[in-house]
Amino acid sequence: MIKEAIIIDGKKISEVILADLKTKIDNDKKQGLRPAKLAIILVGDDPSSAIYVQNKIKAAVRVGITTELKQFDNNLPEKVLLAEISRLNKDPEISGIIIQLPLPDHIDKAKIIMAVNQEKDVDGFHPINIGLLYSPFENGFVPCTARGCLALIKSCVEDLVGKNVVIVGRSNIVGRPLAALLLKEDCSVTICHSKTRDLASITSRADIVVSAIGKPQFLTKEYFNPNAVIIDVGINRLTLENKSIMVGDVDFQVVKDHVKYITPVPGGVGPMTVAYLLVNTYVASLKHR
Repeated sequence: MIKEAIIIDGKKISEVILADLKTKIDNDKKQGLRPAKLAIILVGDDPSSAIYVQNKIKAAVRVGITTELKQFDNNLPEKVLLAEISRLNKDPEISGIIIQLPLPDHIDKAKIIMAVNQEKDVDGFHPINIGLLYSPFENGFVPCTARGCLALIKSCVEDLVGKNVVIVGRSNIVGRPLAALLLKEDCSVTICHSKTRDLASITSRADIVVSAIGKPQFLTKEYFNPNAVIIDVGINRLTLENKSIMVGDVDFQVVKDHVKYITPVPGGVGPMTVAYLLVNTYVASLKHR
C-alpha cells in the first residue's frame, strides 16, 4: 500500500490567524482607536506582482485594515520613488509600508528598502529589522514568508529542539531569516544553495526541508527521506497543454507518496505570507499609537 503525505493546509491555518486578527481590529474600532493602514507601492506592470498586490488588498479589507495603493509606471525615476517613501514615512495615518518586488532594473533595490522607516517596514527587510532578528531582542519585524514557514512547521512538529533542518535557498526574504528563526527554536540548520555539491545527500538526511530556489519541480523523491516534513516556498509558472499552471520547487505528485508532511503549491506558504504581513501591519499600528 502506497502511503500519502499529510497535506499542510496553509490556507486553513492562515484563516485562523486572520480571524483572530479581525477580532482584535473589531475590538479596537469599538473603542474608537485609529485603524491600521497599509501603504503598498507597485512599480511597473508585472502581472504576477499585480495579482499578489490584489490578494494582499483583499485580505486587508477582510480583517479591517485599510490600504493605500501607489502604482507607478515602469520608467519611474528613483528619486520620485524615494520622495514617495519619505512622504509615507512621515504620514501618521500609515502604519506599514511595503514595496512590491521586483523593481525595475534602474532602481537600486537596497537603497529603496533602506529608505523605508524601520518601524513601518512590515516586510521585515530593513537592515535594522534583519539585525534584530539575529539578536536576542524581539521587537523587530520578521520577514513574512519566513514567519509563515515557521508556523507551518510548528503545525505538524510538536518539538523542534534538535531537529535537523535543511533550507535550500539563501535569500534575505526566506532562507536567511528562516534560519535565524529556527536557530532560536534550537534546531540544527543547514543552508544550501546553487553552489552546494551533492544536494540530495544533504536534504535526504533532514527531518525538515524548506525549498525556496525558484526551480519548478526540481526536487524529486530522492531528495527526501520517508519521515521528512517538506515546506515548498517555490512559486513557478509552467505552461501545460496551453494552460499556465503554478507549481512549486518540489515535484508534488511524485513526492507526496514518499514523505510524511508536505505543503501544496498553491495553498501552502502563500496564504501564510499574506496573513503575517497583516499581523505585522497591525503590530506596527500598535507601536504608532
